[in-house]
Amino acid sequence: MYENKVLICKDCGNTFDFTVRDQMFYAEKGFENEPQRCRDCRGVRKTARANGNGIPSSTAGLREMFDAVCAQCGTATTVPFKPRGDRPVYCRSCYQSQNAVRV
Repeated sequence: MYENKVLICKDCGNTFDFTVRDQMFYAEKGFENEPQRCRDCRGVRKTARANGNGIPSSTAGLREMFDAVCAQCGTATTVPFKPRGDRPVYCRSCYQSQNAVRV
């Protein structure tokens, strides 16, 4: 009934196998469509969704970070924006404690 198939990933264009075992799994789960992405590209999309930002983690680390000193505890930290000097900058733990007080 099932035969191994070679499919083309719609993201990277590489070929990947849709094995009999994979097809049986899809049928068992009630999936009607064949996979459109290879295992690696599916993993990247899954990680991006899990991070909640829609950005694949391979590109998430490319954001420029800036050095700063926490206005509350004096710890050296890095932040994803350039501090302007007219507003306090907090480290992660002080920022979270500031927000916990507001909620």
